This record gives sequence, structure tokens and C-alpha cells, in this order.
Amino acid sequence: MTHADFVHLRVHSAYSLSEGAIKIDELIRLCDDHSMPAVAITDTGNLFGALEFALAAAKQGVQPIIGCQIAVIREDPDETFNGNGSARANGLRDLTDVLVLLAQSDAGYRNLLKLVSHSYLNSDGGAASVELADIAALSDGLIALTGGADGAVGRLLSEGQLQRARGMLESLAAVFPGRLYVEVTRHGLEIERRIEDDLVGLAYDYDLPLVASNDVHFANADMHDAHDALLCIA
Repeated sequence: MTHADFVHLRVHSAYSLSEGAIKIDELIRLCDDHSMPAVAITDTGNLFGALEFALAAAKQGVQPIIGCQIAVIREDPDETFNGNGSARANGLRDLTDVLVLLAQSDAGYRNLLKLVSHSYLNSDGGAASVELADIAALSDGLIALTGGADGAVGRLLSEGQLQRARGMLESLAAVFPGRLYVEVTRHGLEIERRIEDDLVGLAYDYDLPLVASNDVHFANADMHDAHDALLCIA
């Protein structure tokens, strides 16, 4: 059987509440229609669909990859682990960047469960989020994608802060040794075009693998207007 050349690693199902518009059975059917041997769901801040997804994918012969799009509280990469206090304590809780985490083993899945639980239990009524130090303590068995333009490295590059972007990439590489991928996305956005060369350059500078992703929220182009209405309702 000929397989598709591209596998989605950043998909938001309907369990990305008020964001995603793809039901689990529809996602698996699309994989089958397009000969995709595997697919990941990375719902925003939760793992609500993990069991349903794993069972449906396995039944159809599609390799399920369970992940999550985590909100990471921003902090200076030069101060991440030097004991100057947490970003949460320093009042930075509402400033977050995206990090995509994929479970590569049972241990990774269990650590992902702990991280998601921690993000809610320690939110103090605010948006669910974690610090990079929290992730570092529970990074075993997890693969990380840098988040493209929505991630810390992409944001810093878009702000013209190349050295800080380097520092953040070094911090992430230390947390995920051999398990960090520099994520490149192409959604036709100006910010993506601006930072792509720098992202690719950093990947080569630090000998990190590149991965292409599409931040999927709906099944096809015909659903764009309906999805836009969903976001307005949210």
C-alpha cells in the first residue's frame, strides 16, 4: 500500500473546545481516505479525546500519536533555571507561548497527563499554563515541536531578538535532548514568511531536525466560514 508523504502532527479535534471542529471519527476517516498511516491530535490544553482517538485509530489501522498543545508561561531564557524566581511568581502568567508535546512512550503519556493536570491545578483561576521548569521535570518520553510562529522561538525571531531566540532554543534542547524538532508552518501568514529562514538557520546551527506541520482546526477549506463563526461564538 502506498502511504501519503505527509503526516499531520498538529491537529485540533472538537475536544479543543470552541476551537477545533473535527470529530474523532471524521479525522480517522480522512486519514484512511488520504492513505495517512499515522496522525497526531494535539488539542489545546487537554487530553479529553485521547482514549476515543486511540481506540478509533487502532480499529482503522492508523497509528495514533497522542499529544497536546501546551501554553508555556514566557520567561527570559537566560533566567530559566538560575534561581531568580518563577515566571508565575513574577507576574508573567498571562503571557504564554505554544509548545507542542507528543507522547513517544507510555512514560511520556503519563508525564503528559501530569503536565496537563498541573496546568489546571496551578492556574489560580487564570488560563491553564505551565512553566518551562515544570516541563523539564516531566519531559521524559515526550517529543517537543517548537510551535512555529506561535512558539517562543518563533515569537522572539518575529520581534528581531535573534540572540534570545537562540537562548530559548538552547533551553528547549536541554529539556528535550534528541527529542526537539524545529517546527515550520505555512498558513500564508506574513509572520511565518518572515521567520522561516531564521528558523531553518537555527535548526542547522544547532543540528536539530526540522518538521513541517499544519495547525489543523477543520477538515477542509469549505469549513472556513463555519469555523470562523465558531471562533466568534467563543
